[in-house]
Amino acid sequence: MNKYINDFPLLLQKDEKNRRIDYLDNAATTQKPETVLDAVAQFYRTSNANPHRGTYDLSIKATEILESARKNVCEFINAGTENAVIFTKNSTEALNIIAQSYGSTFLKGGDHVVLAISEHHSNLVPWQIAAKAKGAEISYIYTDNSGIIPPEEIVKKITARTKIVAVAYVSNVTGRINPIEAIIERAHKIGAVVVVDGTQSTPHMPVDVSKLDADFYVFSGHKMLAPLGIGVLCGKKKLLENMPPFLYGGDMIEYVEEQTSTYAPIPQRFEGGTQNVAAAAGLSAAINYLNEIGMSNIQKIETTLTEYMLEKLNNIPHLKIIGSNKPEGRIGVVPFIIDDVHPHDIATILNADNIAVRAGHHCAQPFHAHLGVSSTCRASVYLYNTMDDIDRLAESLKDARRWLGFGSKRIVH
Repeated sequence: MNKYINDFPLLLQKDEKNRRIDYLDNAATTQKPETVLDAVAQFYRTSNANPHRGTYDLSIKATEILESARKNVCEFINAGTENAVIFTKNSTEALNIIAQSYGSTFLKGGDHVVLAISEHHSNLVPWQIAAKAKGAEISYIYTDNSGIIPPEEIVKKITARTKIVAVAYVSNVTGRINPIEAIIERAHKIGAVVVVDGTQSTPHMPVDVSKLDADFYVFSGHKMLAPLGIGVLCGKKKLLENMPPFLYGGDMIEYVEEQTSTYAPIPQRFEGGTQNVAAAAGLSAAINYLNEIGMSNIQKIETTLTEYMLEKLNNIPHLKIIGSNKPEGRIGVVPFIIDDVHPHDIATILNADNIAVRAGHHCAQPFHAHLGVSSTCRASVYLYNTMDDIDRLAESLKDARRWLGFGSKRIVH
C-alpha cells in the first residue's frame, strides 16, 4: 500500500463488496487529503468574511488568508517579482481572460496565433473566438503518431507573423511532456507572446515559471489536491498592466464616477467580485502537502507507477495504447482502446469493478482526430495510487471483450 492513501478519506471508503475505489481519473480531478478538507472547513468555521472590503477583524483575517495563499502559490511555481499571481475559478477561466483581454486587445487582422494540435478545448476554443473577432489566423503545431512534437514543426509554424503561441506543458490526452523550452525560445526570438497551459504539469513535476520565461502560465487547483473552483493565472506584470479587465464590478475598481471608472492595480484588476477564499485556503494547504512530499519525489512515484501500468497494459490482448507506449518523457496518463469495444463500454465495465477511468475525447477532439480515433479510455495516476490499483485495472480489462461476447484471440497492432 502507498502510505499517502491514508491521508485521503474518500479513497479509504469501501463499497458493498468491501472494495475501495480504484481511482484512476486523476487527470480530470484529484482527491483531497484531510489537511485540505480541514483548511476549507476551518475558514468557514473561524474566518468567513469578505476579503478586501472590511476593517473589522474577520474581514482582515479573510484577506490575510487569501493573500497568504497567493504568496504560497508564487513561491510554489517560483513566479518571482516580475510576475503577478491572479486567482481564477480554474484554468479555463484563466485562459479565457488571456484570450479575451490580451488577445482581443492586441491581435490585428492578418496576425498569426499558433496552437498545438494536442490542446485541450480550453486552450483552443477561446483562441478561435479571439482570432475570428480580430481577423487573425490560427495554425497548428502537429505531433507525430506517438504524440511527440517534432523540432521542425516548431520552427516551421512559429514565424515572423506569429504574435501568440498557446501550448500545454503536458498533454491531457497522452501525458506527453511537450518541448516547452524550445517553443518559448523560438517564440520569443521572433517577438511572440507565449501562453503555457500548466494544468497537467503543475501537479506532477517541479515547475519554475521564472526559469521557463513564459509570458502567461495557468493551472487549476482541483488537479493538485485542492478544492474545485480555484485556479491561477500567472502573468508578466508588464503585459497584465496593459490589459483591460475581463470581469467588471466590485473589488476590481479604483474609482467609479457616473460616466467613468478607473481600475485597481493587478492582481485585483482581474479579480472582480468576492473571491473563493475557502478554496484559496485549500489550495495553500494542498501546496504545503505537496511540498512536504517534494515534487521530485512525486514525479518519481508516478514514473514508477506509469512504467508498471504500461507494462501491464501492453500485455493485454486487443488493447492498444494511443500515442507512445514508452515511459520516457511523460506523466502518468495512459490513453487506450480495445478492439470492438467502445471506450464508454470499457469504462462501464471497469466501474462494475469499482475502477474509475475517463472515457471520451477528453476535451481534445482535434487531437483525437489527428491521432485517428474518435475517443479513448484514459487511466491516470497520482501520488496516492498503488500497484494494486494497476493490477485491478489490468485484470478487469482482460474481461472487457468477454463481457460483450467477443472471443479472446489476440490481434497484433
